[in-house]
Amino acid sequence: MVQMKIAVLRERKDGELRVAATPDTVKKYVSLGAEVCVETKAGKGASIADELYQAAGATIASEISTCTQEAHLILKVCAPEKEELMLLEDGALLVGMLDPHTQKELLAGYNLKKLSTFALELLPRISRAQAMDSLSSQSNLAGYRAVIEAVAALSKAVPMMMTAAGTVAPAKALVLGAGVAGLQAIATAKRLGAVVSAFDVRPVVKEQVESLGAKFIEVPAEESGEAAGGYAKEMSEEYKKKQAQLIHETLARQDMVISTALIPGKPAPVLITEDMVKGMKPGSVIVDLAAASGGNCPLTKLDKVVVKYGVTIIGYSNLPSRLAIDASQLYARNVYNFVSALLMPEVKWDDELVVGTLLTTAGEIVHKNFK
Repeated sequence: MVQMKIAVLRERKDGELRVAATPDTVKKYVSLGAEVCVETKAGKGASIADELYQAAGATIASEISTCTQEAHLILKVCAPEKEELMLLEDGALLVGMLDPHTQKELLAGYNLKKLSTFALELLPRISRAQAMDSLSSQSNLAGYRAVIEAVAALSKAVPMMMTAAGTVAPAKALVLGAGVAGLQAIATAKRLGAVVSAFDVRPVVKEQVESLGAKFIEVPAEESGEAAGGYAKEMSEEYKKKQAQLIHETLARQDMVISTALIPGKPAPVLITEDMVKGMKPGSVIVDLAAASGGNCPLTKLDKVVVKYGVTIIGYSNLPSRLAIDASQLYARNVYNFVSALLMPEVKWDDELVVGTLLTTAGEIVHKNFK
C-alpha cells in the first residue's frame, strides 16, 4: 500500500488565523503511517512554530507547490483560494469547512481537479459524530467570544457592584438563538454577572436555557421551529409578527444583545429591525454572529463595528479566529477524528458520515443539496 501523504496548508483567507492540524494531531497521523507535510508558517496565527511540527514528525515546505505535490489528502480550515486549488493533485481528498452554500463557484474547480471534497459543516449530527463536529466546537468559541466583544464595547460594568458610593446595577443581556453558540453566550454572560434572557423558536431548548440561569422568552404558538438535525427552521408570517413584537419590547431593556440565529443554506432571518435599534438604550451593544449570512440586523456591516442611533453593532464574521490557539486545537482534533475513522487507510464511501459530507468526487457533484 502506498504511504498516504497529508498536506497541511497555510490559510490565505483574510483574517483567518486558525490551522487544520497541530503538532499533537500530526504525531497521530504519523503514527498511523502517514507522511505529513506542513506549509511553512501554517501555524503562525495559532502560535505554533514550524519547529514544533518538525518535532512531531512533519516536514516543512517553504512553497505550497512542494507541500501539495503528490499529496493524497489536503487539510484546510476554509475553502481553498483559486490559486491554491489549481496546485492540488488531481483526484486528491480535500477536508475542511468548505462553506458550499456561499462558495458554490468552487464546486466547478473541485470537479475540474476531480477532487473528493468533504465539507465538515455538513456532518450529520448523530452521536458517533460528536468528536468530529467542527461546527459545534467553533460555534462554542464564537458564543464565548461574542460576549467578550460585547463587554469590551459596553460602557458599563457587567456584574452588580455594591460600593460606598452606591450600587451598580448588573447589565442585562439578551441572546437570540439558543444553539451551541447561543448557549455558550448565555453561560459566559451569566458567569460575568449579567442578568440574561434568551429567545429561540424551538421550545425544546427552554430547559437548557433555564438550566444555565437565564430566563427563556417564548412566543405563544402551536408551531415548532425545530427542523431535522436539531436546526432551526423558518417560521410562519403570523409567528414572525408575534416574535417581532416580543423582541422589540425586550430589546428596549437590554444593555447587550448576542444574535446567533441562522437557517442553513438561507439568508439569516432578520430579528432586529432598524426601528428596534432606534428603541434601544443609547450605549447598548449588538454582536451579530449571523453577519456572514446577511445578519440578524439589517444595520450590521460585515466585519465592521458601526454605531447607529447610539447603539454599537459588531459584525465580525470569524470570531473563532480571534481565539486561534484554542480554535485550532479543537478543530484539528475534529479533523483527525474524521480522517482517522473514515478516510484512513481507505475511504469508507458508504458510511453515512462520508455520504453526508461528500460534496464532489470523480468530477461530479454528489451531495443531494448541491446537485
